[in-house]
Amino acid sequence: MIASSGGAQADGGGRRGAFVVFEGGDGAGKSTQVQLLVEALADRGVPVLRTRQPGGTPLGNALRDLVLHGDPMSARAEALLFAADKAQHVADVIEPALSAGTTVVCDRYVDSSVAYQGAGRGVGADEVERVQDWAVGGLAPDLTVVVDVTPDEGRRRRGQVHDRLEAEGEDFHAAIRTHFLDRAAAHPTRYLVVDGTPDPQAIHARVLERLEADRLIGPAT
Repeated sequence: MIASSGGAQADGGGRRGAFVVFEGGDGAGKSTQVQLLVEALADRGVPVLRTRQPGGTPLGNALRDLVLHGDPMSARAEALLFAADKAQHVADVIEPALSAGTTVVCDRYVDSSVAYQGAGRGVGADEVERVQDWAVGGLAPDLTVVVDVTPDEGRRRRGQVHDRLEAEGEDFHAAIRTHFLDRAAAHPTRYLVVDGTPDPQAIHARVLERLEADRLIGPAT
């Protein structure tokens, strides 16, 4: 992927916004952490945009419903639909916001497709990553936070309602978790792994600490 967004210059000469992504298995608590970070940044006066994948655009929402709640489809078709969602999302939402100096906080991004379709579905992580990377034009997050819980804990938190991916078996979700952890271990400067079981505020504090250490956000005043 190309260089991440933080610290680069926008077209008008201003500083681009930071790009922060939360990843992890279903039920890990990503959405809670996304909301806590968005609120914290807003309180600090940082222009911030919350978004998600799949979704985030009208096309993305239609694709989200098709993939998660529609008829069964092949693993390759699934990966390509997620790539289409990402291409539209980056073009219409993420890239314009970053160029305007807005910090973008996204619930899932390329790593989810690589983990779910590449590792979980067995299509091949490298192959899926090439397609997804092309779809987003090489845009990489400045920091990816992996919120980690076991598949059993994720299933317990989700309860009895599952979409098509959440309903997959233990081996599927175990392969996804392993991929996230292996990926983060191989690239520690671009990832932060947090245990998803403590109090959400404790997890949030670790995320803020890392963002401040990486100078993606300034200290609280």
